[in-house]
Amino acid sequence: MNFPDAAEISPFELAVRLESGEAIQVLDVRASERLAAGRVEPVAADRFHNVRGSEVVRLADPESAIGLTRSSPVAVVCGHGNDSRVIAALLEQRGYEAWSLSGGITAWMRMAVPRELDPPPGFDRLVQFDRIGKGSLGYLLVAAGEALAIDPPRDWAPWRGAAEAAGARILAVADTHVHADYISGSPDMARTLGVPYHLHPADNVWPYDGTPGRLEFEPLSDGTELVIGGRRVVAWHTPGHTEGSTTFVAGDPQDGAVACTGDFLFVESIGRPDLAGRMEAWVQDQWRSLERARAEWGPAVRLLPAHYASDAERNADRTVDRSFGEAMAANATLRVQDEREFAGWVAANVSTPPDAYPHIKAINVGLLAVTSEQADVLEAGKNECAVG
Repeated sequence: MNFPDAAEISPFELAVRLESGEAIQVLDVRASERLAAGRVEPVAADRFHNVRGSEVVRLADPESAIGLTRSSPVAVVCGHGNDSRVIAALLEQRGYEAWSLSGGITAWMRMAVPRELDPPPGFDRLVQFDRIGKGSLGYLLVAAGEALAIDPPRDWAPWRGAAEAAGARILAVADTHVHADYISGSPDMARTLGVPYHLHPADNVWPYDGTPGRLEFEPLSDGTELVIGGRRVVAWHTPGHTEGSTTFVAGDPQDGAVACTGDFLFVESIGRPDLAGRMEAWVQDQWRSLERARAEWGPAVRLLPAHYASDAERNADRTVDRSFGEAMAANATLRVQDEREFAGWVAANVSTPPDAYPHIKAINVGLLAVTSEQADVLEAGKNECAVG
């Protein structure tokens, strides 16, 4: 099918321009019920419009009808970037500066924005990759020309690009745990680059019935050291969200380390321990992991989670991290001092998990194969990995 010759904007460019504060309007031409599967953010409420494309075509004057002003550019969004080209071309004919979002919301959900964080002592770079559509985060640690990739998704090219820009070679890939909300790119990345894939063996299983996984990986245990550029990254076994949940600590945990906590610990919550239907046992593991962190991490340890729930967890520069001391003061979970009270709080605050999560888990342990299109459907929507 031939589509009109409309101007396009990439997901990355749109994200950068929105985050810089440009007054860009977003016109999402999908049915309103599709918004739950993901939408473009951050956009002020008065600049976001959701009107089906068939209705936009019939509007004589979109400005008076839906408040779409000609004074600011419009990014038109659909599922895959096809219908949006038709609407963007129509708006251009009516005097708007309009772009079609290339690849649509599907491409937006895959897109990752790299953000620089201060590296821990002895390391040269620390990059946080922000999948805005998912609320998911991954990391690249660089020291002396070598790098470790942590929690990359299917589209892991930004990790390789950041390493190349730093003049570094990725020596290893690691997952903090087997994810439920998105499909890991770690096995493919490790195979493609010819480097080890690291995972705790307790997670190489479909936890819903105990079926063993089929992953090829280098097993992690508590205290395993991954050496990057002569610097140590130490694996801490922090079970609770999953049985193999692992936190990667770079630096001295009493003085200025960073802790890639995965879904063990978030800025304002913790990872839910109920995804496999074994909450009673896993919430006990989660409590013990939290007690260990409170006992052995100093207040200066910086927490780098694998997810965030909202922009409220961001810093002013849109990065997501907190010192352990700040988290202790702000994260209500960390202030609970009684295990029974903790278990009750978790039970009262977990929601029904998405139906897709068992399928994604099966993919991530090598038990199920899906097409790219099927993967996009399974991954749609924000993560729901936190308690609360």
